[in-house]
Amino acid sequence: MARTWFITGASRGFGKEWAIAALERGDAVAATARDTSTLDDLVQQFGDRVLPLQLDVTDRDAVFAAVRDSHDRFGRLDVVVNNAGYGQFGMIEEISEAEARAQFDTNVFGALFVTQAALPYLREQGSGHILQVSSIGGISAFPNIGIYNASKWALEAFSQSLAAEVADFGITVTIIEPGAYSTDWGGASARHAAPNPAYDAFREKAAAARKARSGDPGDPVATREAVLAVVDAAEPPLRIFLGRAPLPIATEDYESRLATWREWESVSAAAHGPTS
Repeated sequence: MARTWFITGASRGFGKEWAIAALERGDAVAATARDTSTLDDLVQQFGDRVLPLQLDVTDRDAVFAAVRDSHDRFGRLDVVVNNAGYGQFGMIEEISEAEARAQFDTNVFGALFVTQAALPYLREQGSGHILQVSSIGGISAFPNIGIYNASKWALEAFSQSLAAEVADFGITVTIIEPGAYSTDWGGASARHAAPNPAYDAFREKAAAARKARSGDPGDPVATREAVLAVVDAAEPPLRIFLGRAPLPIATEDYESRLATWREWESVSAAAHGPTS
């Protein structure tokens, strides 16, 4: 059976690739972008199976209207992809209040609004799959993108809670955690805080570490089949990495956390107080 997708941030990157993957196999896609002219090629190729929607995900009323329009057009929603987002660069001391709020408005509240708008339709039909696009930065954290990491950790947290809350309605949730890919995440779509000269030397070290960590970036086109496999799975995962890099990073990070917790376990237990 053909599915109906709702994909935010479909103008480029993962959103565009996954829209193409869905459309090429006969599914329908409501594709959102700030500029719908970026979706003209999809409309030209796939016709009325594409519904282009102009959307700023930080506008809650507009989000609810877009989801409603999508359901009205196609009659159902099967796969909801929260892909819209961007990377905010800057040391924590450098990030302004406006930059921090804007990062959370898009990466956290945008995904929250879309999720809340879609859930009544998914509950009513007794099915649906929500894909939340996180990052290896939602598992670990790195210098100079701390506020971005914070937004993805928040997305991961509410999505894990969401998965438990909606399972009985037949709705599944998958958190997608890509590593470095050849998209413009760190390029045209990125934002940069005003630099504090005190961090100049460390900024160079952080940039070198990021370059080494990124290594051989993945091909976004190669993620198409992976996402379709997740959507088609009888029991889709709560979390899945995309690319080769994330698992070693997460393994090292979590092993370090466990080692520290165990080292300090006696202090932690003493903090409980006397046993009854």
